[in-house]
Amino acid sequence: MPIKRIAVLMFVAGGIGLGGVLTLLLVLFVARAWWTIPFEVMGFGVPPEQPIAFPHTVHSGTAVLVDLDGNERVDVNGDTMHGLGLDCTFCHRNVDKGATASIPPVEQCMFCHKIVGTDLPEVMKLVAAWDNKEAVLWERVHRLPDTVRFVHEAHVRFFTQSGNLLPSGEQAMIAANVCATCHGEIAQMVEVNQVRSLKMGDCVDCHRDYNAPTDCTTCHY
Repeated sequence: MPIKRIAVLMFVAGGIGLGGVLTLLLVLFVARAWWTIPFEVMGFGVPPEQPIAFPHTVHSGTAVLVDLDGNERVDVNGDTMHGLGLDCTFCHRNVDKGATASIPPVEQCMFCHKIVGTDLPEVMKLVAAWDNKEAVLWERVHRLPDTVRFVHEAHVRFFTQSGNLLPSGEQAMIAANVCATCHGEIAQMVEVNQVRSLKMGDCVDCHRDYNAPTDCTTCHY
């Protein structure tokens, strides 16, 4: 932070006292959370802890996989490992058919993991849920108000139609990248986090960019 800015903050802090500083910080936090994404403090603005660590980098990414120390991962043959590059619809099978994207049931995950990665601790958690006939209670990352009607199918269909251009003039993203329009580069996230505010202004700006309807009844019940 520039020295001048620090000096200004110290001057303001000295003038309004500790109580005033705390009040100002609280106002800034609430304002930030109201208009965009909260600051990453006290558990706000960070990825929620999931019951099973699901790395999208492994499943939907295509880049070289690395371990926690940043070293490239290799398979039993010593070959460099890459992400599988699965399309979003491989797991979220309702995303191009209905309102919700849908979360895959344990059975769907077991189609692969009956054989793949059975010695991995997180896969063992999945197998245990399957054996005990339990659902995996995933923590929700993205949430819209109950008064908002958001249909995934309509948005996926629009962005995958040829001729729809992004504001920059580039071809509209397709496949996994169409989801990145709202959700960010999920394929590059070990832990999924919210990257766009998804507030009303964000949605309205996007609708205006693409000449979509902006009347209240389009999105609200």
